[in-house]
Amino acid sequence: MLVVDDEENLRLVLRTVLARAGYEVRAVASGDAALSEIEGFAPDFVLADVRMPGMNGIELTRTLAARGSSATVIVMSAYGSIDLALEAMKAGAYDYLAKPFKQDEVLLVLRKAEEREALRRENRVLRASLREQHQLGALLGKSEPMQRVFRTMEKVAAYTTTVLVWGPSGTGKELVARAVHTLSPRAERPFVAINCGAIPEALMESELFGHKRGAFTDASSDKRGLFEEAHQGTLFLDEVGELPLSLQVKLLRALQEGTIRRLGETKDVRVDVRVIAATVRDLASDVKEGRFREDLYYRLNVLQLALPPLRERAGDLPMLIEHFLEKYNARLGTRVVGVAPDALKQLLGYAFPGNVRELENMIERAVVLAEGELLTLDDLPERVREERDPVALTLGTGELSIKRTTRVIEETLIRRALEQTKGNRTAAARLLEISHRALLYKIREFGIQ
Repeated sequence: MLVVDDEENLRLVLRTVLARAGYEVRAVASGDAALSEIEGFAPDFVLADVRMPGMNGIELTRTLAARGSSATVIVMSAYGSIDLALEAMKAGAYDYLAKPFKQDEVLLVLRKAEEREALRRENRVLRASLREQHQLGALLGKSEPMQRVFRTMEKVAAYTTTVLVWGPSGTGKELVARAVHTLSPRAERPFVAINCGAIPEALMESELFGHKRGAFTDASSDKRGLFEEAHQGTLFLDEVGELPLSLQVKLLRALQEGTIRRLGETKDVRVDVRVIAATVRDLASDVKEGRFREDLYYRLNVLQLALPPLRERAGDLPMLIEHFLEKYNARLGTRVVGVAPDALKQLLGYAFPGNVRELENMIERAVVLAEGELLTLDDLPERVREERDPVALTLGTGELSIKRTTRVIEETLIRRALEQTKGNRTAAARLLEISHRALLYKIREFGIQ
């Protein structure tokens, strides 16, 4: 507690009263002295007189607010008026005391301020807790589909079992792999990633397993492969469905036996690697058509993590948009604080065929183009500005999955019913011709707010 008043008698009285109440109290005679004292004292509360020589109490309050001080300021004045109280509040003061005041009045105001601070601390902890619950690593999501993914990730992380991550392009498969690695006992060891579809077949074996000097024309020295680089850590094989059949055999052997052999070498090397593979392909269909080995498929698919497309987790959009705004404001030095209501409505109605990656690129572009503190319709790409029906858009992408298309139709109809009934779920259930209980389940499943 810091008392700031140019009247020595009042400083003495307040120090005595507040010390008896259990506060650690210091007292100074001016605003300038208060600023110097605060640098080393960091009080929770400041009791400041409004009228003092030099810096007055309201100027002191503004200065503390500008410096980001967490101290709660209560101003005092013998020249009490509503205008003065309002000016103090606008400057950032918590409350106002008119002199002369009774001891109990001071203690009551301080108790109220303490209760407010306790509530604010609880809210900060709660918000941090909720944010932590709704994200895992760099992944964000409070919708039920993403919460299921988070729960599965936390379960599988503790084991060395191979994981297959499946999901459309742009859903964050590598982020999932990194999060599983971070949650695992291998977190302090290497995480090594490779895109199996980005490296020519002739080089892929050397990349994965390494080679001995002289194994082929350009092999001028020994080289460790990625399996050895990831020893005791995690190897992430992105687009594993693109591996040629000849390498699928060698990958299966490495997984089953825990050994690899460099090109041109005659001895095996034992490796301890946890493999996480990812694909956008339907590997089960590839197995039936002979493009992917059945034994390797079952070896990779011990545990599967299926990532939902963004259109199936529309309830996560506001959180994702806020996250990307913060990210690109920090990176680009911009100050975009939100999205205009009509622009947000258009984003919520867009199907995002490119999923989270498309949303991130869209927000980065919009932040660069934005002329104010809010993103507007003009900042969004033309494909988003156009009025679109989610069902028609889904069918227009060539989607053939009845299951995924049905989800889009269900969510679209539920949103329309809730909009038509102004959020009355009982009335919406009647329009949809489903039970109220079934509607509540669907609302949770789709993350509808």
